[in-house]
Amino acid sequence: MDKPASTAASGRSRRRPSWGLRKRSTAAAVAVVAFALLIGGIIWIALLQSTLTASLDTASLRKAQNVIVELADHEVEDAAEYIRQTGDAGQYVQIIDASGHVAAASDPKAEQVPLTGLRPTPGQTQAQDVSSLPNIGNDDDFHVVAAGVQVGSAPYTVVVASSVQVQSDTVITVAWFLLAATPLLLAIVAVSVWLLVGRSLKQVERIRGQVARINADHLDGRVDVPRTNDELEALALTMNMMLERLQASDREQRRFVSDASHELRSPLATLSAGVEIAAADPSGAMWTQMKDVLAGETDRMRYLVEDLLTLAKANDGGFTIEDAEVDLDDVVDQEIRRLRSASRHQVTAEITPVRIRGDARRIGQVLRNVLDNAERHALSRIRVALRTTDAGAVITVDNDGDPVPEADRARIFERFVRLDESRSREGGGSGLGLAIAAGIMSAHRGTILAAEGPAGECRFEITFPVPDPAAPVKNEGAELAPAQESGRR
Repeated sequence: MDKPASTAASGRSRRRPSWGLRKRSTAAAVAVVAFALLIGGIIWIALLQSTLTASLDTASLRKAQNVIVELADHEVEDAAEYIRQTGDAGQYVQIIDASGHVAAASDPKAEQVPLTGLRPTPGQTQAQDVSSLPNIGNDDDFHVVAAGVQVGSAPYTVVVASSVQVQSDTVITVAWFLLAATPLLLAIVAVSVWLLVGRSLKQVERIRGQVARINADHLDGRVDVPRTNDELEALALTMNMMLERLQASDREQRRFVSDASHELRSPLATLSAGVEIAAADPSGAMWTQMKDVLAGETDRMRYLVEDLLTLAKANDGGFTIEDAEVDLDDVVDQEIRRLRSASRHQVTAEITPVRIRGDARRIGQVLRNVLDNAERHALSRIRVALRTTDAGAVITVDNDGDPVPEADRARIFERFVRLDESRSREGGGSGLGLAIAAGIMSAHRGTILAAEGPAGECRFEITFPVPDPAAPVKNEGAELAPAQESGRR
């Protein structure tokens, strides 16, 4: 039974390890620099060769023109004296007459045989490259320039043969220098990239190690942020922000599960106890007495589960709203009629016709939750007003109960928050209504907040943005903002 495992392990051990990022980066940098040096060296040598050749051709032409000027101004003998006095090392000059004989030469070795067979007409110039000048016993490469000139009635050819050996030696020296310097340059590049990448990866490895030590039980850990003002610092900051979000999400999830379990425990205990009591009565009369209690607890659990599912959809991105024109005054009027039909308090309203864009059903849900909250806390009267302001459409719901303490006005929109802890849960709802209302308002890009009315009464203010056809409401998962993520007062 152990053989396959050992075989697999040995197979993994025999597998050739892949190159790491450090080796790959170094190899890539060396390859790129080597290729660049190769291409650059070839281009440089070609340009150097071309430049030296052009310079040699220009010097040969200039020499030929100077000789032509001497021929035009003086006799052939004077021109011969000029080329002998101005001769350069590695350069031979001839004056050839019309019969092809050498009339004058800068070197005695070149006085017998013409250096080239080029015979341009007067005013023209021709050039050629030869591998050697056997007539004078020189095996070097030469660049030959021949220029035609008319002296009186006799045509002459001025020949200038310049050795290219110096240029060739220069090109070869440069090529050998590049060839010798290339390994040194590549070694410098390899060492530099190796050290630089290693230094960077050391920071990445440190961050990886710190993240690896963070688990579900220790989400409070953070990575060290290097003060390098580069991508590594940005990576560390991003990792810390991600860990903060994970920790906040985990903390919220744990609190949510704890609160939900606490809320469900009471109706479940009542149902369990009621079933046991009724089952212990052989006459069956206890079922009749307990049915209202059990039905109430069942409804309470159903409402609680529905509210939890609504919030779960909001957090999971599955909370959607419609994007349609809504007569907000009609929605408000409908919810007020519903409240009046069951309320024990005086309900008054002041409604201005307003049209917005959104989801009428969800907006009604927001208003219903706020009105139910007002119904539970009002002493004798509830007042609802709908008006338009510069901020948009504003609904205010006032009741003559005590206002929400200023320190708790943000907290009441958290899940399962009840400011009056002595109040029975049976009469207080699930504690999720205001959280759901806050989520729906966030999806409509609106706000809901608790405040204090002009007469010191309790007030809830619901604000919808000014309708803008160019900016429809968000018709996708509406994730609750941290400050608006729950509960009912």
